[in-house]
Amino acid sequence: MSLVVLEAGLLTTVQDLGRIGSRSSGVVTSGAADAAALRTANALIGNEPWAAGLELTLTGGVLRFEQDVVVALCGAAMDARAEGGPPLPAGRPVLVRGGTALRLGAARSGVRAYLAVAGGLAVPAVLGSRSTHVRARLGGLAGRALQAGDRLPAGPPPVAAAALARRLAAAAVPGAALTPAPWALSPRTAPGPAQRGAPGPGGAVRLRAVRGPEAQRFEAESLEAFFARPYRVSAQADRMGCRLEGEPLRLRAAGEMLSEAVVPGTVQVPAGGQPIALLAEAQTTGGYPRIAQIAAVDLPLLAQARAGTPVRFEEIPLAEAQALYLLQELAFRRLEAAVRARIESL
Repeated sequence: MSLVVLEAGLLTTVQDLGRIGSRSSGVVTSGAADAAALRTANALIGNEPWAAGLELTLTGGVLRFEQDVVVALCGAAMDARAEGGPPLPAGRPVLVRGGTALRLGAARSGVRAYLAVAGGLAVPAVLGSRSTHVRARLGGLAGRALQAGDRLPAGPPPVAAAALARRLAAAAVPGAALTPAPWALSPRTAPGPAQRGAPGPGGAVRLRAVRGPEAQRFEAESLEAFFARPYRVSAQADRMGCRLEGEPLRLRAAGEMLSEAVVPGTVQVPAGGQPIALLAEAQTTGGYPRIAQIAAVDLPLLAQARAGTPVRFEEIPLAEAQALYLLQELAFRRLEAAVRARIESL
């Protein structure tokens, strides 16, 4: 199976769960900014967790599927429908008939949507990952965002995904472009926090975080304010990180520091006092004090926050952050098992 890009979205790239094991060589992890959303989409159609899909930023463009394939859309609430046909529901497997053009419009909330395709996108792996890092022109399709005319192959679907396709095809209405599965993911039981919906009007996104290695270098009042007062996501945000706007943070004493390791979720504070929270394409080292580290389970919330969104940091101990991560892993295992059971019951 392959899909053809008829219209490119604002920033559509091939992503998986990231390039693991190369940061010591200066290669960033990259991967989906909202890894939980991509992993959920893969789980819904029986893919392996590491299968590559599409990350669609704010708008998605138009894709034509050349053969029948099962897909799932998760993450940002993005308008999606078969051209001249019905909408594609999010959070559930959908059989797309060959020849169908799928239009992925504007995101109503959130920033990034994820489209998983049965078998995953089979672009060449670079350093063990198919993720695109545009700055380095690494991975994905020629190391860049997708363009009109691009053609993306899909790999052979796993046993569960192939079985799901057969069952949906048998239940499809003749001539229907889309055939959704008779079941969907419940927002209340979705493993990723971003799947539970955007905050209400004026509501702040809660980001749980542990204190960073240089937290004690900040004045006591600034450290207290960091975990007590809201910040806003600025317009200076991309896959590398986002600048936050709020009360400037002050150090106890000015001074330079040696560059130290940083990872996705690290919150650095440059000389101006406004924090920068790093995301999927975080550099490997940084020379600014690290005031906090966002819990991995909450990082998708920041990846889906638009400019102007208020955020609040809540301090938690390291043991709690680790426990939250393990609970999320358990939730994914349960989701994968539940999907297998649903497929067998069709």
